[in-house]
Amino acid sequence: MDIRQNALLELLDILTRENVIALEQAQMIRVRQGVIRALIKKDKVAQPRYEPSPVEIVMASGAVAADGSALEEEKIVEIWAHATGVTYLRIDPLRLDQKLITETFSQNFAKMNVVLPISLRQNVLTVAIELPHNDELVRSLRQMQRYDIATVLASKTAILRSIAEIYGFKTSVTAAATEQTTSINQAQIAIGNLEQFMSIRQLEDIDASDSHIVNAVDYLLNYAFSQRATDIHLEPKREQCIVRLRIDGVLHAVHKLPVVVHAPIVSRLKTLARMDIAEKRRPQDGRIKTEYNGREVELRVSTMPVSFGEKMVIRVLDASRLFQGIDGLGMTQEQLSAFRRMIAAKHGLILVTGPTGSGKTTTLYSALNVLSSPEINITTIEDPVEMVYEDFNQVQVQPKIGLDFAHALRTVLRQDPDVVMVGEIRDEETAHMAVQAALTGHLVISTLHTNDAPSAITRMLDLNIPPFLLSSCLVGCVAQRLVRKICPNCRQKTTLTDDQIHLLGLHQLSTQRTALNVCEGMGCPDCRNTGMFGQTGIFEILEIGTNLRHLVHEAADNETLTRCARSDGMHGLLESAIQKLGNMEVPLSEVVRVLGLGEA
Repeated sequence: MDIRQNALLELLDILTRENVIALEQAQMIRVRQGVIRALIKKDKVAQPRYEPSPVEIVMASGAVAADGSALEEEKIVEIWAHATGVTYLRIDPLRLDQKLITETFSQNFAKMNVVLPISLRQNVLTVAIELPHNDELVRSLRQMQRYDIATVLASKTAILRSIAEIYGFKTSVTAAATEQTTSINQAQIAIGNLEQFMSIRQLEDIDASDSHIVNAVDYLLNYAFSQRATDIHLEPKREQCIVRLRIDGVLHAVHKLPVVVHAPIVSRLKTLARMDIAEKRRPQDGRIKTEYNGREVELRVSTMPVSFGEKMVIRVLDASRLFQGIDGLGMTQEQLSAFRRMIAAKHGLILVTGPTGSGKTTTLYSALNVLSSPEINITTIEDPVEMVYEDFNQVQVQPKIGLDFAHALRTVLRQDPDVVMVGEIRDEETAHMAVQAALTGHLVISTLHTNDAPSAITRMLDLNIPPFLLSSCLVGCVAQRLVRKICPNCRQKTTLTDDQIHLLGLHQLSTQRTALNVCEGMGCPDCRNTGMFGQTGIFEILEIGTNLRHLVHEAADNETLTRCARSDGMHGLLESAIQKLGNMEVPLSEVVRVLGLGEA
């Protein structure tokens, strides 16, 4: 009986003992293991060298958990590791030492033996393997290396994916650095076509015979997509290029590349984005439209000359995030009802406020998606167009030819619009045009940069909008911020201290008792030990009622407007954040960070 069959029998015993699967299912797998193994190998014709692992056989058997839920590969591996006394590791790609991995084993050896170096400390090399008792592999590793070998158990899928990503990217970058050439097609494409589709290959489709720079770019983009990155930074330094990804609002350094490959990688991305690869002295903007795992993805590409070359930042725009339903934005039921009433207005002005990166664009697009229908003409004026969407008539401002927000809006009003979205009100002329459009039977939705909802009114008055006109057309204002959510896999209840209660002002709020018990994330591989996973919004919804409309007409100051709004039932950003804190959705540290409350 070989090691894999022994391992399978051991795993089945553990899973039944731990009540993960029923005894009948385990017996079925024992009987049919040969058939299941053959089906797996037949299904993986492209990878005939890999023998199915015990976990793969269990997953492919059709077995379900004792509670009726689907089995998870990582969970099975974790249970197996704990039962056999082996350390379990859920591989976090952002924390892998790529230099150690590529210098320890060859790619072929790592793939054939499903082994991945994890760390090297005090002459002990820790490697991730797929079987807990693979003594033969450990002996081979000790003979090959001058280090002692320690093993951790990880899922085969995660090990092989990491090998493909790291060795593939490293091989492409190293070969490109040796060649010191781009080997890419530099033919220019018409810049006006925003809909041109660029195919970014999946990991399994990347061919080693293709251009090394092309491969490196495909590996990089696949890696960024798989890690849920919203921004990719390529930063040239004196001796290397730093690659950083922004995930859930926080930047992570993921690669250090030879400086010689920075320019070719940037040139490849500029070609995909239909930018001028010969122009390196001026900032440029472009976009790439592609897909990942069946989802449409748009990349907004921006370059800027810096000390050691061109810095490139790529904004990743996922249509599934940008066009989510408004009930998924993070509003409370009361706020959601108010927001629905606002966007249901036949005409008027709605203002969305918040700093850059606070989710205003998602709120705007989600609202427009609700309003979209064949009977309604929706036109957007943006700088730049965030996501090309065929149900909207989208206009990109071009200041170089005199097409700014005000001029574009003036023209749009001759195009028989029902709803107009103005990307941002930046100046007095645009503000006046937006108000005139709202007064003449159009619903206008736009953004401003203010700290809270009442300040949007003050800002419009500062732009010399007559108070009587603003009071006649303003429907409401929305202020928002993005906060990171607690990781669901490592959340733990805790209690606010007296100092934290005082910091949040809970002694003055009726929610004091319910907000005392909160949650914090302890950190785990899923959240990269940050304790947070994903983002949600906190909102301040200001509906313009009779009392507020009178105050706007009188050009009341911000303090008076805020008092009236609160008396009419408006909950501020702090109250919204405290409610999410009490509901154990967000951690205290995020509330403090985003709202700038000081030390928690």
